[in-house]
Amino acid sequence: MTDSNNAHLVIMWVFGPEEAAQVDEIFASHGTWMTGHPKDGDEALLRYSISKGPELENPLDPASAPTGNTVVVLDEVYATPAGIPRHWQDAVANWPDLARVMEVSKNASVTTLHSGTIIQQLW
Repeated sequence: MTDSNNAHLVIMWVFGPEEAAQVDEIFASHGTWMTGHPKDGDEALLRYSISKGPELENPLDPASAPTGNTVVVLDEVYATPAGIPRHWQDAVANWPDLARVMEVSKNASVTTLHSGTIIQQLW
């Protein structure tokens, strides 16, 4: 089964070292909260992950030195685009750490893909 044509939400943050402990707590909370998402139907959450690693001085050279910052990538795949606004509505209403992630994001570089469509996948 592939995710082709499913809705994709990706957020990437680059946090400084001073946010590292807080970020771990926030995303642990997020993972727990995400378990309540629908698993069937148009709004179903099909795949979810959080990745974390060092930011590199040259992002295209995996052998380059780390900057001291941390990159965090949130990756969510929904059955249809309907899952993404439902996710945000639920976050506003029910995720207690939404305000914390918004606050800590003020000190980060943030890039988002709010409702992309997966156009290619191998497996």
